[in-house]
Amino acid sequence: MTALHHETPHTLRSIQEMLGLSRSAITGLIASGFVSPRRGPRNAYRFSFRDVVLLRTAHDLKQADIPTRKILRALQRLKATLPEELPLTGLRITAVGNAIAVRDRESQWEAETGQLLMDFDVAAARGSVAFVDRRRHVAAPPVSADELFARAEALESTDMKAAETIYRTVLTIAPDHADAYLNLGAILCESDRQAEAAELYDDALRRLPDVPLLHFNRAVALEDLGRLDEAIRSYERCLKLDPSIGDAHFNVGRLHDHLGHRREAIRHFSAYRRLQK
Repeated sequence: MTALHHETPHTLRSIQEMLGLSRSAITGLIASGFVSPRRGPRNAYRFSFRDVVLLRTAHDLKQADIPTRKILRALQRLKATLPEELPLTGLRITAVGNAIAVRDRESQWEAETGQLLMDFDVAAARGSVAFVDRRRHVAAPPVSADELFARAEALESTDMKAAETIYRTVLTIAPDHADAYLNLGAILCESDRQAEAAELYDDALRRLPDVPLLHFNRAVALEDLGRLDEAIRSYERCLKLDPSIGDAHFNVGRLHDHLGHRREAIRHFSAYRRLQK
């Protein structure tokens, strides 16, 4: 069998007809990196069986509001496991929340976590590919703090209020989740709620006193509140933990200069310049 038959190439038009996706949806998934179709005559797209499966999977998962980064990670691993040619037994690709599982006749495996919720079948149908939805009544597994964190990150650009709510849930589940404190505090500052952000960072630092960026972000919030002496102490603590953070040198140097502390300002500006080389 030739390589052409192994890849069973499809055109953009045939993909649209097969999957019921619009041209813009398909090109958007290509632009996002979900698939990388080859180019054929006249530079037209040529999609393999793997591309068909990944396009349908990516579309369904995006429709379910699963974070793009989670889909990409899962599909990258799935892409490596799919055969060049669809086996006679067919494949079943299942999604559970923000995870993807693959099952053939002999075994079942999952791209990241091994958990499953929603099924759709992939089977050979007269030389083409057909999909059959099969939903199972399977209890959803507990969602981890990291999964919630990824969901919140994905929402920040479109629904900041929802992202804030999820970050707070993350901190309820995992009170030592430094990145959740950092992102939530940034949301509060962007919403002109610097006082809330400063309180959040105070709480974070009681649990995580040695995270430099928590001290840095606290200093930024305090600076916006006009509490300059406290901001300087937070910047200095940040730099004691990590002297390589150039922005901390610059910011605290600027504050020292504003307050007339010339020697300290020069010291930090010099350190900042050294780090830029």
